[in-house]
Amino acid sequence: MTGRPPRLPTLHAVLWRAHLGIVLLAVATVGITLTVAGLLALRLNAEQNVALIARSMRYTVEASAVFRDTAAAEEAVALIAAEEEVAEARVVLRDGQVLADWVRPASGGLLTWLERPLAALLDPPMVALPIIHEGAPIADIVVRGHAGTTLRFLATGLGGLFVCMAISAAGALHLSRRMQRTIVRPLEALAGLAHAVRRDRTFNQRVPPAPIVEIDQLGDDFNALLDELEVWEKHLRRENASLVHQASHDSLTGLPNRILFARQLTRAIQDAQVDGHRVAVLFLDCDNFKEVNDRLGHAAGDAVLVAIATELRAKLRAGDLVTRFGGDEFVILLTPLRRADDAMRIADSIIASMAKPILLPSGGTTTVSLSAGIAVFPDHADDANILIHLADAAMYRAKRSQRGGWRTADAQGEDGDVRGETGVQDS
Repeated sequence: MTGRPPRLPTLHAVLWRAHLGIVLLAVATVGITLTVAGLLALRLNAEQNVALIARSMRYTVEASAVFRDTAAAEEAVALIAAEEEVAEARVVLRDGQVLADWVRPASGGLLTWLERPLAALLDPPMVALPIIHEGAPIADIVVRGHAGTTLRFLATGLGGLFVCMAISAAGALHLSRRMQRTIVRPLEALAGLAHAVRRDRTFNQRVPPAPIVEIDQLGDDFNALLDELEVWEKHLRRENASLVHQASHDSLTGLPNRILFARQLTRAIQDAQVDGHRVAVLFLDCDNFKEVNDRLGHAAGDAVLVAIATELRAKLRAGDLVTRFGGDEFVILLTPLRRADDAMRIADSIIASMAKPILLPSGGTTTVSLSAGIAVFPDHADDANILIHLADAAMYRAKRSQRGGWRTADAQGEDGDVRGETGVQDS
């Protein structure tokens, strides 16, 4: 069992993190570098300052050291050390006696609490100078610098570093939003359009212009691809429509073929069962078509079929359907019908219209006649195939009886024979 794939970050999130990380890294690097450089410079300056203080104390306590005056030595040391950055000052005679020992008193607070560990970490400078009298050393003065200045420098530097980081983060956020407008949004629009095209196949959409050259060129290339896909899709639709039309229509007359007719007849019967109206099938056959083909040629025969198809379309209503069933056979679907007599009236009109001469490709004319068979739902049958079969059989009875007329079918008997009506209408 495989787990769910990890959720990928968005481009905006990646750019935001990268930009913010670079800014913070740069600020931190610069801040640390400047802090270390400042500490080194401050330590060098502190060493020089402590050395200067130690020399001043040496001159001040020299007399006290000569006379071993402890009170005067402590007063002189305290007077100078209290005003300077001194943590500790001591005067030690050569025999080891401590003549003066001064330590800066603790003032309390966070800074003083941090002084001890930071003093050990930063190692404030310490200077030891000998006190010379009449060319011989009589004592040593030891002065240790105070870490307060260094701590204040560190606090100021870290505070400035944090302020710079905060300002940089705000600037990064602002730049990230600008980046979103200039980079991320055009790419999001391009990705959204590509997804819509893949999902809905909406090839008519286009990518809007982008403010960046590379993204704008990418959008132009994508739009060009959409142009080609749109043209190709239209071509495929036309080809598919043409194939569908060819599969369901006769290539000579343009009429629907028997496959489409059977589907439409079945649907018409279903509608008639719901609405309670009638449906009629007229099966037509050209009586002397073989003679026209044999005597005048196939081009004349094709012209006759096209003329018959045109005339049949002209005689029908908007909801009716005429089909070339094959050869010189045509089948008509009449729907809806209120009475069966309406089908007979239409058959009369169609057969009578064939009396007009048909113009042939050779310039001559000819006339043909049609014989028709009529089957009505639900009078004769309630199945599409049976209705077609009954109308076909009625047409052959009409052809045998008298060409240029029509016959109606009778309901199918139990033995499967078809019994026709006796009425005939001459053309």
